[in-house]
Amino acid sequence: MSSQEDGAAEPGPDTVGPSSSSSSTDNDATTGDIISVTIGATVPTGFEHTAAEEVKEKIGVDARISKDRGRIYFPITTDKLFQVHLLRSVDNLFVVVEEYDNYQFKESKEETLMELQELASKLPWTNALEVWKLNRTFKKKKGYRKGGNGTKGKPKSEAAGATVADTEQQELPQATSTVENQTEESVPEAESDTQDSVEAAPRAILIKFRVTCNRAGDKHSFSSNEAARDFGGAVQEFFQWKADMTKFDIEVLLNIHNVEVVIGIALTEESLHRRNISHFGPTTLRSTLCYGMLRLCKPQPSDIILDPMCGTGAIPLEGAIEFNSSFYIAGDNYDMAVNRTVNNICHIQKRRADKGSISGLPIDTVRWDLCSLPMRTSSVDIIITDMPFGKRMGSRKKNWDLYPSCLREMARVCRPGSGKAVLLTQDKKCFSKAISRMGGLWRKLHTVWVNVGGLHAGVYLLKRTEAVNLLMVISLQNSNPGTGYCYCSD
Repeated sequence: MSSQEDGAAEPGPDTVGPSSSSSSTDNDATTGDIISVTIGATVPTGFEHTAAEEVKEKIGVDARISKDRGRIYFPITTDKLFQVHLLRSVDNLFVVVEEYDNYQFKESKEETLMELQELASKLPWTNALEVWKLNRTFKKKKGYRKGGNGTKGKPKSEAAGATVADTEQQELPQATSTVENQTEESVPEAESDTQDSVEAAPRAILIKFRVTCNRAGDKHSFSSNEAARDFGGAVQEFFQWKADMTKFDIEVLLNIHNVEVVIGIALTEESLHRRNISHFGPTTLRSTLCYGMLRLCKPQPSDIILDPMCGTGAIPLEGAIEFNSSFYIAGDNYDMAVNRTVNNICHIQKRRADKGSISGLPIDTVRWDLCSLPMRTSSVDIIITDMPFGKRMGSRKKNWDLYPSCLREMARVCRPGSGKAVLLTQDKKCFSKAISRMGGLWRKLHTVWVNVGGLHAGVYLLKRTEAVNLLMVISLQNSNPGTGYCYCSD
């Protein structure tokens, strides 16, 4: 259950923020000291181990998987903070202020909420605030924010988690003034090369914040709203920050899972899973989930990788960017889906060209009948796709005919003995029945259970066997591989 803080009290009179947090943060920023912190990351549920493997591979540290599914934690030093933003398997990032493995909640709601209020002033905020400050500077240098309204063009469901770009120049306050009519326009633009002038003439800058409580468990005497409200009020009183639910600079996270409590500060304004897609469809997959599916099949250089139901092209796009030594074929039987894929590819290519990097991507896009693919037999190394669940796309009734037909056609174009398929579906009963009717063409190797928009789905890793099915032979006799796109094996 998730909630945003909506009841924090208004800031008090002009005061100086907590000396331990403010002064220490200023000193760290000036001297450039390297500090060690713990980073928390939300990841697609079911792919926690995949995310931990990526952290070990790219950052060189061991990640701990949380008891609360969908989260991992790992230590870093601030000189490696930029590497954290390059991870492909994480949705959102936050720096841990404090964590409790076995928090003893009071029996009564009043006592528990009072304890949460008292906790705010006892937490070691200094390092986490320094990382938050450094993170904003890093993102500014990288041009992640272009200015203007940070919520522009974002879905309503995600706008609540976006930080307004107009306030990106703000630093941690040495003295916080609560002037009623103070606006972002009154804050001077602060560049890194003007640090001396800023220190010579410090100005009171109002920091805006909100508290978000994510709670799981049925043995709590309080609600998420109540925890966010009371904890947020105490944070506000301690720092003299101003509460703002939409145009906030700092998002404080209160994550409660049964007796596990983690307090953190968000480092991402928008989920990193939206990184590749500019043209969305009704069932667009998260890029982070696509990455997990791709890692599951371990693409090798020169592999031909096929997505026969590409939708918006999220899977082949993620593959072409991260595993660019393989070649990707994206196809769909809907013109609109093919157009969205082409537009998304063009968007990435333009973005690369604007940065002066190589803009080409190893992807080709085709419109086809997925049950009669215009491809040579045994010409594909890996098939990876999001199959229709029968809810927002297609229907359960149609799946009973579609699944066997497309699985048989996938078996035809996939290399016997070495080919693999990674298929995502929530229609588990229909999928299992279809696999059993394939005459041994496919063998299940592994299943990862994931959460896709609140639906419990399976990612199935299949191995193409050496078997040849009679129905597939008939399909071969009726097909004409000389038309359309043909990819020949060596």
